[in-house]
Amino acid sequence: MDGFFDRLNPDMCVVTAVADGERAGCLVGFSSQCSVRPPRYAVWLSKVNRTYRVARAAQHLAVHLLTRDQRDVAELFGGRTGDEIDKFARLDWTEEYGGTVVLRDAAAWFVGTILHRTDGGDHVGFVLEPVRWAEGQGGPLLRLSDAAGIEAGHPLE
Repeated sequence: MDGFFDRLNPDMCVVTAVADGERAGCLVGFSSQCSVRPPRYAVWLSKVNRTYRVARAAQHLAVHLLTRDQRDVAELFGGRTGDEIDKFARLDWTEEYGGTVVLRDAAAWFVGTILHRTDGGDHVGFVLEPVRWAEGQGGPLLRLSDAAGIEAGHPLE
């Protein structure tokens, strides 16, 4: 399947989760709108990721789009692990609906209520119902090819 998967170049996003007094966030390459009416969005979190561990107990997740000039944010959320550092200490963020963490400088964001969780192998899909959203700065969105070279903070292997 490499010939198929290697041709994909999805928009990247940062997903944040808050539960039991913990907050976490990670860079996500597997996400998509999955329903028009009602509006639904699915994000897939790696089972080895700290964000997944926090999201298992969360009621809401926040999904953030980044612009290409925000590669440093992508590197922070994709290349570092919250097991070692507080990623949020380095960024401007606010508390939003349901206690979620929203990055103020995102190109756009939404908070979604978790409706379903589904096992997809090494990732778990979270189907979200958007409940609050906003747009931020303009510009071309960060894509997978723009994030090339970011070494995962929690590699799968």
